Amino acid sequence: MNKLRLNSDYFFKFSPDLLCIAGFDGFFKRINPAVSNLLCYTEEELLSRPINSFIHPLDRNLTAEYRESIKKGKPLMNYENRYLKKNGEIVWLSWTSMPLNEDNLVYAIAKDITHKKKLEEERNALLANLSMMNKKLKDLSFTTSHDLREPVNNLFGILHLLDTSEIKNPETLNLIELLKKTAEKLEFKMNKHLNELSENAKVSVKIEDVSLAEVLKTVQDSIGALISNSKVVFQIDFTAFQTISFNRDYLESIFLNLITNSIKYAKPSTTPIITIKAKMVREVKRLIFTDNGIGFDKDAVKDRIFGLSQTFNTRPESKGIGLYLVHTHMTNLGGHISVESKINEGTEFTLSFKG
Repeated sequence: MNKLRLNSDYFFKFSPDLLCIAGFDGFFKRINPAVSNLLCYTEEELLSRPINSFIHPLDRNLTAEYRESIKKGKPLMNYENRYLKKNGEIVWLSWTSMPLNEDNLVYAIAKDITHKKKLEEERNALLANLSMMNKKLKDLSFTTSHDLREPVNNLFGILHLLDTSEIKNPETLNLIELLKKTAEKLEFKMNKHLNELSENAKVSVKIEDVSLAEVLKTVQDSIGALISNSKVVFQIDFTAFQTISFNRDYLESIFLNLITNSIKYAKPSTTPIITIKAKMVREVKRLIFTDNGIGFDKDAVKDRIFGLSQTFNTRPESKGIGLYLVHTHMTNLGGHISVESKINEGTEFTLSFKG
């Protein structure tokens, strides 16, 4: 019976994933061929230069912050950043890194997720653009119908004010009567069209009593791995009200985007804390989302915060789509959203729902 030959070098050499051993000094100590093959540098080039020099300039500061956390013994799970290939092309990598403090080394595995990132960006951009185009078409239909109804009503009113008792010409009287009937038909069709638009807008988005706790659990289950890896702490208070009249899919999207944003923009070496509180203010139902993350300069952002493709920091995961969708969901159903934030002091979103 042949003995099974165990040789870790074969695993290291032939793994399609990027396997690295890095020192606390910021240099690679050992890499497998997959690293050289992906980045198009020789092994000698990769070992002789600081790791930071291969990272995308916009990701270097954040990566350095997480590297300091690793040195303190905190493993890094599913961290995504961008590297630059030798020809300048950008590649996305997802890292899992474990420190070995007694040797001042970090053992890391990375997966190339460039294709996945491109698909996500294309999908999110498409969804956002479709949402914006749909809203514009609805607004155009309402505006056109409303603007045309007023002159039609005026024409109809003028025709009814005409004194035809002094008109003796039968042909003229027939023409005036024909204009009246045409105006009546046009007014009827315009009113019918506006009513249909209003009814279709109500039917297209299902409104129901939605349980806040159920929506939160659904979202938490869908991103269970992200929540577990980030070790986020939730502080939930739905005592003021437990349900809200809204669209379930919209509310799940709102919870998902606000929660994932808080996790993405958490402070390094700080446990993320997300507080979601229900509050009644003058018979208006409000949800307050608060986190202790890196925040942003609201004065610099001003009214761009909910704009499409608007970003307010250099982090690669910022695409400016999530908050646009949150704002769109709220305003489409007559609600309102506001935000307060300061750099390094966290962010607070206030969602006010239509009664």
